[in-house]
Amino acid sequence: MQIINNTVVKEFILLGLTQSRDIQLLVFVLILIFYLIILPGNFLIILTIRSDPGLTAPLYFFLGNLAFLDASYSFIVAPRMLVDFVSEKKVISYRGCITQLFFLHFLGGGEGLLLVVMAFDRYIAICRPLHYSTVMNPRACYALLLALWLGGFIHSIMQVALILRLPFCGPNQLDNFFCDVPQVIKLACTDTFVVELLMVFNNGLMTLLCFLGLLSSYAVILCHIRGSTSEGKSRALSTCTTHVIIILLMFGPAIFIYTRPFRALPADKVVSFFHTVIFPLMNPMIYTLRNQEVKTSMRRLLSRHVVC
Repeated sequence: MQIINNTVVKEFILLGLTQSRDIQLLVFVLILIFYLIILPGNFLIILTIRSDPGLTAPLYFFLGNLAFLDASYSFIVAPRMLVDFVSEKKVISYRGCITQLFFLHFLGGGEGLLLVVMAFDRYIAICRPLHYSTVMNPRACYALLLALWLGGFIHSIMQVALILRLPFCGPNQLDNFFCDVPQVIKLACTDTFVVELLMVFNNGLMTLLCFLGLLSSYAVILCHIRGSTSEGKSRALSTCTTHVIIILLMFGPAIFIYTRPFRALPADKVVSFFHTVIFPLMNPMIYTLRNQEVKTSMRRLLSRHVVC
């Protein structure tokens, strides 16, 4: 039987992060500072990895893709949020809302899978070093990259397909500063219990399983490092510690938002703000600040351009 979408709502009103003008001004300045300083830093990471022949290892290949994903992810929510701070009426069209939701989960899902790939890369490099060049060859790296993009697309399109079948015929106020699954579903003019369960399964369960799997894999890697006496022990430990920090920053807020029934909590907006705006810009920078090779290459690149 064909399901007809009886949507009559053409736009959604975003209630924003806060109604306080002082807090809005503070957040506006904070986001602007992050954009002007850290976003160019992410593009500098990509340029450095692309231009330095010494940074061709899979670790740097995936780090460059992480910087690209996070930079792209930061364009989904933050620019519109900045515009809304200076706008009287904060509205987004129905199609714009669906588009924002799609790219939010497309890139977010892809990044989560990229962290899984990076964990696999570190496992092979540290626990199976003799097989590393064979397993993580260029063809395998590009295949893994294609797989994570495809996985992010499937993850996102499943949610969009479910939402497009929901009728929106009444209230159109979203109690958030962007379009996301929990708030949009609550505005549907029908019983959404089954859809909510499907969304929790698609978002929450996948996020939780990836998180637990990543923590388990790094626990195995760290145990292997502790028992090792090689010269690269401290370097491997630093790299894995950085990866664990990024995993906690990304998956912690996602688990808080998506692994429970869609019931609003006072902390939801703040957690969503850090999850969608602040952390994506910070992730590649955290990797870079703890990676001596990338920092050295970046200094050479900057000094070369300054001299020119």
